[in-house]
Amino acid sequence: MHDIRAIRENPEAFDAALTRRPGAAPMSREILAIDEARRAAILLSEQAQAELNGLSKQAGAAKAAGDEKAFETIREGIAKRKAQIADLAATAKDEDERLQDLLLTIPNLPLAEVPEGADETGNVEIRRWGTPRRFDFAPLEHFDIAGVKPGMDFETAAKLSGARFVLLRGAVARIHRALAQLMLDLHTGEHGLTETWTPVLVKGEAMYGTNQLPKFAEDSYQTTNGWWLIPTSEVTLTNTVAGDILDGAALPIRMTAHTQCFRSEAGSAGKDTAGMLRQHQFEKVEMVSITTPESSLAEHERMTKCAEAVLERLGLPYRTVVLCTGDMGFGAQKTHDLEVWLPGQDRYREISSVSVCGDFQARRMNARFRPAGGKPEFVHTLNGSGLAVGRCLIAVLENGQEADGSVTLPAALVPWLGGKTRLTAAGQLV
Repeated sequence: MHDIRAIRENPEAFDAALTRRPGAAPMSREILAIDEARRAAILLSEQAQAELNGLSKQAGAAKAAGDEKAFETIREGIAKRKAQIADLAATAKDEDERLQDLLLTIPNLPLAEVPEGADETGNVEIRRWGTPRRFDFAPLEHFDIAGVKPGMDFETAAKLSGARFVLLRGAVARIHRALAQLMLDLHTGEHGLTETWTPVLVKGEAMYGTNQLPKFAEDSYQTTNGWWLIPTSEVTLTNTVAGDILDGAALPIRMTAHTQCFRSEAGSAGKDTAGMLRQHQFEKVEMVSITTPESSLAEHERMTKCAEAVLERLGLPYRTVVLCTGDMGFGAQKTHDLEVWLPGQDRYREISSVSVCGDFQARRMNARFRPAGGKPEFVHTLNGSGLAVGRCLIAVLENGQEADGSVTLPAALVPWLGGKTRLTAAGQLV
């Protein structure tokens, strides 16, 4: 949500920042026209109320003086003023709803440092870590590796639920679980995040708060009684401070959660239909930070490092890119994507997005903090995957595959696998 006062004070700057997003048109004129109509109705209502108060006093005086004719005339004026106030209040309410509805559909403004670009081709790489392994055989995608096939069942999942679902069994299911445990233990034990267990069903207000609604309703699932299935625990973690005024000394608040996540993938027809790269139901270990405006950019760098640390611990080559204005999410001011190397696809693929949102979500949630000796201000919110568990499983399997169909597992994962170091070609952990 944007600050209407900031738009009033500098509409040119608002339009200049907004139109850095490809396809976005200047909107300050439309916004301010609605705002002016709303404010005019409020002003006229206040003036009519003042006149009503005066008439009420005059009516009392006329009644006390026994002047019935004057009293009746004044009473008619009072009735007209009351009707006028009601009409103006309705107009102000309608204009306010129009303004809020419009503001809810406008994306966040990219920071000046975000590179401009039309799509992902405009993203800018800022660093790489690790060297992709050189295979002496043609590496396979995860679902074609012999040792993986017994534990990754798409046919049964399709029988149960349809396309874009997977059923994991045995060793593969255990590796998947171990990855989530490693991530949680790393984030809580070394990165200072507080582990949180959250619902996966939320009210519509929570989805509005983190900007999934109203614009992206078709990308999420809603139950018949009005709950929404979360697309990520960004929704639940961030909304834990909705409506609060936090003590500034308590910031930053850093949280992590491992949850099931649900996305309809409405806009991805035909994309990544093979394997488990893009699913309707998946797991993520999410990171969320609630912080002050002064520290949010430093926190963004810190969170990016937390996500990178998981990949480095697992020995998975990756690159970090800054998303351009045309590839950045609706609620973000700036986003770092981590892309892990997948030898089966011979390319880097996204495994984490870490975004700073400024006060964009905080305004929607009315989440504030009180600095020492100061008035309440809106917090800044950040979120990022630390990591997407299923995609991390894919990367571990593809990067560790051997010519005989077995998989050598990362040493860092062994403590969560009971000392097992390898997935055999028959699909067993040994």
